[in-house]
Amino acid sequence: MSAQKDRWVSSFFFLLFCASSIPTRGSARLLQELSPQEYFSSLQAGRASLSYFSHNVSPGAQPFLEQIENSAEALQDYGISVVKVNCPKEDVSRYCVKENALRKAYLFSALLFNEVKYVETLADLQNIENALKGRSNMVFAYVPATGTAEHRAVMEAAFVYGTVHQFVLTTEAVLLKDTSNDKPDVSSARLLFCHCQRTTDLAQPCRRTAMEQALTMLNIHRHLKLMGAPLVTEVTEDPEKVSTVHLQLGLPLVFILSQKETYEADRRTAEFVAWQLLGKAGVALLSRDLVDLNVLLQSNVALKTPDEGVPIKYLVLEDTDEVITLVENKSKVEQIQEDEEEEEEEEDDSEKENNNQDIQDDQVVEAVSRDKKRELPLEQIHALTEETFHSALLETARTVVLFYASWEAVSLAVLRSYTEVADHLKGTRGVLLSRVNCWDWPGICTKENVTQFPAIRIYKKGERSVMYNGMWGTEELTSFIMLSRVSCPLKLATIEEAEGYLRGEFPSELSSYHHTSLLGVFSTATSEAREAFEEAGNILSGHVTTGMYFEDDALALSCKYAVSPPALLLARSGGRSVEGIALSKQSVQDMVQMIRYELLDIFPEITVQNLPRYLQLRKPFLILFSDGDIGQIESKEMLKLAKGRPQQAFVACWLNLRKTPVGRGVLKAYFATMPSLPVLIWVELHAGGQVFKFPSEQSITEMNILSWLEKLKAGLEIPSSTLSEEDWKPPLPAYDFLQMMETAVPELPLHTSHRRGDTPARRPPENPGGDITVQEEPSQDTKAEKVGSPGRDLRGTVPRLAAREKQGKRHSEL
Repeated sequence: MSAQKDRWVSSFFFLLFCASSIPTRGSARLLQELSPQEYFSSLQAGRASLSYFSHNVSPGAQPFLEQIENSAEALQDYGISVVKVNCPKEDVSRYCVKENALRKAYLFSALLFNEVKYVETLADLQNIENALKGRSNMVFAYVPATGTAEHRAVMEAAFVYGTVHQFVLTTEAVLLKDTSNDKPDVSSARLLFCHCQRTTDLAQPCRRTAMEQALTMLNIHRHLKLMGAPLVTEVTEDPEKVSTVHLQLGLPLVFILSQKETYEADRRTAEFVAWQLLGKAGVALLSRDLVDLNVLLQSNVALKTPDEGVPIKYLVLEDTDEVITLVENKSKVEQIQEDEEEEEEEEDDSEKENNNQDIQDDQVVEAVSRDKKRELPLEQIHALTEETFHSALLETARTVVLFYASWEAVSLAVLRSYTEVADHLKGTRGVLLSRVNCWDWPGICTKENVTQFPAIRIYKKGERSVMYNGMWGTEELTSFIMLSRVSCPLKLATIEEAEGYLRGEFPSELSSYHHTSLLGVFSTATSEAREAFEEAGNILSGHVTTGMYFEDDALALSCKYAVSPPALLLARSGGRSVEGIALSKQSVQDMVQMIRYELLDIFPEITVQNLPRYLQLRKPFLILFSDGDIGQIESKEMLKLAKGRPQQAFVACWLNLRKTPVGRGVLKAYFATMPSLPVLIWVELHAGGQVFKFPSEQSITEMNILSWLEKLKAGLEIPSSTLSEEDWKPPLPAYDFLQMMETAVPELPLHTSHRRGDTPARRPPENPGGDITVQEEPSQDTKAEKVGSPGRDLRGTVPRLAAREKQGKRHSEL
């Protein structure tokens, strides 16, 4: 027998009991005598045998052999056969040498003999691994020597689990070093569980999980039970009621909180964490869509310990490294909770100190920070990922997508408005409201050419997307989404439809979202102008409603309103008056600007929402400030003035201080003391900044105002004040998020894939305004680990706004 085969078995000194009471006639018949070749070839799986190897029985060994023969019948009851192996003279193997022939027997288990492979070289181990890949797992054990307690524990474990896993044994210290990433202690036994069943690529090694405890039968049994448990358990019930093999064996259970929209990314994150914690803790994927627990909305990770009576800890963590540290350092849970409580106390103190908005550098950040504890109802807004983005665009006729960053204050303010829009449009058919967090999924935002955030686009099947560029209020967003449902321009087939459109009768479901109807009338000879109008309508889709009529009787319709095609018919206030406008310019951009200008009110009430539209005209403002609605006489006179010729040179408007209280601050900037109301002001916002006050002793009539404006033009009036030429900036230095993203070291989130040619998006810095940290080049092991385990961060797993709380705090401290 070779030395290698000798090591396949466990030998021991068998002290036989006195068998005088056992009949020798029965035992003699049970004793088998075989040659070594016959014996080893007859070993059967699951059978054990007690064997005595001998050349010739010496007189001194005769009593020992008799005792073995007498025990044959008793041992048979235990499933053990007794065999005498007659060794030939030329056999010098371990079992047949003369020094072993005296009072020594061997207990052979066929299971261990056939299933426990002994290896001496790395090539032997790799051959066994390759044969097992995709089929079975391997338990690789190193023991410094055979016959030790660790060796016995491994063999006993192989007797129990040998039909489930392939056991491989070595005593070669060099082989242990070759299979370990660290510098192992060759004086200590070690066991590795090799996950070959999950590996189908022959070029990839089997992933290995080392058993960190001592090699005892109990520890090996515990380790193999953990390796056989599901890598990730999916939970759809109250986590307090969940029990897994990990908890039963005294290990903690980590819950990764998930939601339907990000399930695939959450699953990858959970699997990555599970591999890192294999043998140390269990990992479960907890669906917040199926478990109704309010505490889940504030967290993305939960930890359940095996200790009875200890409640589950719900935490907010930023990445998987924190999860791993959490498990390995039990005191980390209390530390994180203490840090969160201290941070909340600090933020509360900071809020008390910064309640004065006059010294706040950014009121949006302050508002978001102040409401940070208010959870957003995001259930009606689908969170899209790289896996679900394109499929979502194909499922619904119109998909509204909000591109935002969860660490940026304006994005979060818009997200609040967006939730209100979702509530208003609940149940609206053909419209899907969704969101993409550009921090979590920069690849989507890069491919969709989202260069700033927040941004809203509406995707229509078979058409190009429409970008929203209006105000971020709930009413404006709702109107944009609803108006975009109708084709722009809307092609009308008959004069009756065209007349009904001008009266505001078509489409009726949009009557509450628009007040002005704009109809383009074209003949067959004006195709160029018609194409420009169609393109302008596509650009303005969602912001206005436009109709188009180009049938054979288009000339009759245009003649009714004293215009010739191409022309625009503008109907205000439900079609009570229709204004005809000739289309002299036929470029798309000129037509867009003309339509936008014509849709402005003649004598508008200025609000925070519509002020930008009138500021874009870059004209002087003639503003009537009033404390409430203006009187009928003043309104009539101002409207006459606005409709006159001079209206092309300035914007005549009014401002209700009760509806728009910010107007009081404007008046305080114009005058040292608050003037009596109503008051008429002329202000040159874009040229010199001079402010003139209409004489309070004169009544507000068209004639008096025109006379006063002539004096202003002639330089006969003295300005009440002159506005500063300084730019309007926050009192404290601006917080340039985009600049920080440009200077930060690029770090591509691992769950984001880019096609060739894509530019990797950059993450915001972890410490805005601080030093830039250059990361070290990862090791080969780390790289291999990351390639197979995308989604290491936890940002995409929950609809939370954790990062922005710290950002807002830092912002106010600048």
